[in-house]
Amino acid sequence: MRQTLTALIIPARVSHPIHVEEIDNSVAARQSLVEGNVGAITCMDWHVYLNDEADFIPLPLNARAEVLIREAGLHLNGTVSGTAVFLGHGNNGDEADAPAHLLRLAERLFDTALAV
Repeated sequence: MRQTLTALIIPARVSHPIHVEEIDNSVAARQSLVEGNVGAITCMDWHVYLNDEADFIPLPLNARAEVLIREAGLHLNGTVSGTAVFLGHGNNGDEADAPAHLLRLAERLFDTALAV
């Protein structure tokens, strides 16, 4: 298991920039980023971690994460709230770095350069 992963992080607040960050490969690190318990939405070769209690606590809507999720090919039946942490699927269910195609899509959608 890798010790760190390259994650695409999309904060809910638009005043906070979308960025790529090396994060510790632990549940505690993901919980810290989403500010609570983690739940995941999975699609092809990536998944996004969100706070799984967002419906019960006042977290701001994350329109940028919703746009990226939809544009990456997943139809949502609801909204996304709080910080979103995108990672990839590795071998045998392991975590992997956020896929390059997802980073390129985010750069194009949000007109931002994401250094890896």
